[in-house]
Amino acid sequence: QVQLVESGGGLVQAGGSLRLSCAASGRTFSRYAMGWFRQAPGKERELVAGIHWNGRSTHYADSVKGRFTVSKDNAKDTMYLQMNTLKPEDTAVYYCAAQTPFRGWGRPYDYWGQGTQVTVSS
Repeated sequence: QVQLVESGGGLVQAGGSLRLSCAASGRTFSRYAMGWFRQAPGKERELVAGIHWNGRSTHYADSVKGRFTVSKDNAKDTMYLQMNTLKPEDTAVYYCAAQTPFRGWGRPYDYWGQGTQVTVSS
């Protein structure tokens, strides 16, 4: 089994920055992809950013391109989401997830974290 634990959420003013972390533990796997999702009240969950196991392939939603950066540290089994120039519409619960093996950014993910709240005030 794999456990994913997010951290780093909080309250920030518009224009500010936050960095989310997702620590993975448990069974190790290869050729995976990891993603950051978010879900705002009354809205569907959406994929915000993803990173392939090789670290060279990334994916971003159009709404966050140029503002968010996904990265990972294999030595620490941790994925990060650096969020800059935050907007009130970025307010949501952010989840990390893992897909193993990688089947495509839009395909179902196998493991999920519990989520961390990000609130951006105007």
